[in-house]
Amino acid sequence: MQATPTFAGIDWSWQHHALCIVDEAGQRIEEATVSHSRPGRAKITTLLHRYGVDRVGIERADGPVVEHLIRDGFHVVVISARQVKSLRARYGAAGNKDDRFDAFVLADALRTDAGRWAIVQPDTAETIALRMLVRAPQDLVDHRIAVHNQLLAVLQHNFPGAIGLFSQLDIPISLTFLRRFPTEAKAAWLTAGGGELRMVHWLKANHYCGRHTPARLVEHLTNAATGRVAGAAADVSEVIVLTLVDLLTTLREDQSRLEVRIKEALLAHPDGPIFQSLPRAGTIRAATLLAEIGDCRARYPDPASLAAAAGVAPSTRQSGKFLHVAYRRGCNKQLRAALVDWAQDTPRANAWARDTYDRARARGHRHPHAARILAQGWTRILWRCWQEGVPYDPDRHGRLNDLQQEAA
Repeated sequence: MQATPTFAGIDWSWQHHALCIVDEAGQRIEEATVSHSRPGRAKITTLLHRYGVDRVGIERADGPVVEHLIRDGFHVVVISARQVKSLRARYGAAGNKDDRFDAFVLADALRTDAGRWAIVQPDTAETIALRMLVRAPQDLVDHRIAVHNQLLAVLQHNFPGAIGLFSQLDIPISLTFLRRFPTEAKAAWLTAGGGELRMVHWLKANHYCGRHTPARLVEHLTNAATGRVAGAAADVSEVIVLTLVDLLTTLREDQSRLEVRIKEALLAHPDGPIFQSLPRAGTIRAATLLAEIGDCRARYPDPASLAAAAGVAPSTRQSGKFLHVAYRRGCNKQLRAALVDWAQDTPRANAWARDTYDRARARGHRHPHAARILAQGWTRILWRCWQEGVPYDPDRHGRLNDLQQEAA
């Protein structure tokens, strides 16, 4: 093990990672390019231990490499891509992008300016728990969609009248209806005699407060196509429908319980007020944004790094006169989904967001692209609130919106 201080830089991607280790004089003592795999990460750890490296410079503060380094006890220091681009000028004027050279720039910058950047700390236990809570409902939603589609397929063949009777197939009133009337034969009781009195009584008993009138529901059942099963097949269809209805009911109840726990965790989190103050954030969106961004401020040293990690900033590759701008695929997918979902709803409550989205659409961008542009704009405001630890204030942070409009 080296007795003198050593410093390391890693330029990482989703395919391979370039590692450079320098000594206290700035001389390269080890360089390597490893694959983005478990053996590759193990080789990085081995080399770092061999040369007694304690701190590692890297451009991003999230992802499997960072998690691996922190778990193995190394101090990770984030030096943003924009800073690395500026630091290249120390070593030449060409400004060309090269993975091994960038790894050297990261290591040497850590050697000369270590005090300029904070060490990334693992998220607190409260944040980790909240992240687990907000990701669990999405798994339940995926299960609900699968069961919903299975139930829809069964009803299309055996009980078409139940489809479209209410606004959605898996809402409580629809599930209550199917539990009571799982087949056409049983649902015929509601329309027996050509009247709607039984439908009126059933809706009242089940506290229906929707927009459809009893007459409209009776008409829907009467005019619907007839199912294609009868006899023993109809009995089997009833069993299947009841089973799927019970499963959907259980999934909805589980999701509701998780949402209550999410709200409790969000209210108890120190950063909760920051994310709840965002327009149209609500509880689930605020909790998801907080959980995916985390609470370590050193993880995203500037708004650009947050936008890149969320996948709402385009991926730019430049070498000499070559410039390529593309959709960013390597990112935190959960964070991107949460940020875009929130941002695309903000035009309903924020004039600047409405103007930004409308101008993006006027330039010919489709909705997904315009939503990402808006999300990238929001990262500047969100990052400032998060870094300063203050809730969003339209008056206080409105100047940031104005600056973004002037720059656009």
